[in-house]
Amino acid sequence: MERRTVGAGALSVGAVGLGCMPMSWGYSGSRQRGDESLRAVHRALDLGSTLLDTADMYGPFTNELLVGRVLKERRGDAFVSTKVGLLVGEQHIVANGRPGYVKRACDASLRRLQTDVIDLYQLHRADPEVPVEETWGAMADLVRAGKVRALGLCAVGARGGRRSGGLHDGTIRQLRRVQQVFPVSAVEAELSVWSPDALDTLLPWCEERGVGFLAAMPLGNGFLTGTLTPGQGFEPDDMRARHPRFTAEMMAANQPIVAGLRRVAARHGDGVTAAQVALAWVLAQGRHVVPVPGAKQAHWVEENAGAAALRLTSRDLVEVAELPGARGSWE
Repeated sequence: MERRTVGAGALSVGAVGLGCMPMSWGYSGSRQRGDESLRAVHRALDLGSTLLDTADMYGPFTNELLVGRVLKERRGDAFVSTKVGLLVGEQHIVANGRPGYVKRACDASLRRLQTDVIDLYQLHRADPEVPVEETWGAMADLVRAGKVRALGLCAVGARGGRRSGGLHDGTIRQLRRVQQVFPVSAVEAELSVWSPDALDTLLPWCEERGVGFLAAMPLGNGFLTGTLTPGQGFEPDDMRARHPRFTAEMMAANQPIVAGLRRVAARHGDGVTAAQVALAWVLAQGRHVVPVPGAKQAHWVEENAGAAALRLTSRDLVEVAELPGARGSWE
């Protein structure tokens, strides 16, 4: 698989990564199976999808434990990204950016991941009660201690429409502040055909400074694969059950987006899918961009990895750019 560089340093990863969250958290719990997920991670590494993206809050903790079972055998094949800064309670999530907590959390992540070093340690969310410079300084200490290779920041924002302005202003303000303390190697933020807001300001900010961009949710939480049926319903623990774009009405209204991706796929021959076109579109946004699609089954991992070899034409890119914007139930 094509390799891409995350940040100005020599942090090389496969062009398509693997989001491990769905294996343990956020999606239908009844469909989470440990052995199946382990096969998916191994298959990703086999195919060159070396970036494994996890977080201590996924589960919580169980996702790192799962990834650690693979790393114990194949640490040299993987680029490990995990996150710190969020604590999961019964019905709530809170931020904790206190320096002492950050350092303890890193040690705990290292134990769960069964590794001596984390390749990319990301701040999941800044703690409003702690200056972000203090949190980032503690993370920088972890680099100096040899426990972490590079630091990243996850975008703040909420979802926005195609024409919304200023969605990532808060993230850019944070980035400017932490850059004064220690270099940012990567930013992780949502970027997909139906959520392209990062193209306006955040992606150019990263490109100008040699900062890598990890594209989260590049398949629109599964919608852009074309495998979801409007009105199919979601289990209560599935985050899409409360998502304004996943009501039956809005899933039906957004079908033209999937239809457009399928039209482009058809021009590239049998076997090319809407999901691969969606990922290829993300890859086409810059050499510093690495999509991190979530998957928990090996066959989806294989399909996603195949997008790295798909080259969209200028006609394809124009056609995708002209697709209608995504609609949500509050719009």
